[in-house]
Amino acid sequence: MKTKTEARRQSILQAAAETFREMGFERASMSDIRARIGGSKATLYNYFPSKESLFIEVVHQSKGLELEALIDALDPEAPDLRRELLEFGRGFLAIIYAPDAVDFRRLVIAQARHSEAGRILHERFNAPIEKQVAAFLKSAMKRGLMRTADPKVAAIHLLSLLESELLQRVMLGVLQSVPPESLAAPARRAVEVFLSGYGPHRAAGRADGPAGSRPNLPRCAAQNAQMLRGNKLPRS
Repeated sequence: MKTKTEARRQSILQAAAETFREMGFERASMSDIRARIGGSKATLYNYFPSKESLFIEVVHQSKGLELEALIDALDPEAPDLRRELLEFGRGFLAIIYAPDAVDFRRLVIAQARHSEAGRILHERFNAPIEKQVAAFLKSAMKRGLMRTADPKVAAIHLLSLLESELLQRVMLGVLQSVPPESLAAPARRAVEVFLSGYGPHRAAGRADGPAGSRPNLPRCAAQNAQMLRGNKLPRS
């Protein structure tokens, strides 16, 4: 009975995924989903109490499980941090830019103003990912592979950099699809930028350049104020 129950649940999720992708969240109804799988609406509501809860589970199942597996595979003892981040980056981009993942992301964004779906998905999906990546980066900092910094902020920076080259063009439909073989270069560039800012050579207090190259901000402010009082413009 347990196997049949899980099989039924999965058939509901598959039918719901197809319905949401074809019709969007607003137009799709529980009746539309029931029509695809048969049975009664009461049975459908026994598995999922609302259309919103069903939608959230569909989104999580679509790529959430793959992302969780990818992040679980991060090795905090890996000797080569750059290689570990590159492998993670390629996998991350392949998952989030898969066609079904893009479709559902658009649906979530469109629905975020009208329901709690966006917030719930962030708490269930994005926040745990950031937390796990932060834990991995914190370990790298302790091992001296990265400069000491706030690991949560570093995790947000890493994930954002990985998405940065393609996100806007994909979400706006400029790019209709992203071939998996094209993801290695954006991942590499994102990791290089990330490590250029968080590598162990970027000591706190030297983030803006070599010693002696940072301007003395209080002195500059005082000089500018003095020149303004004398109706002089600072030299560029």
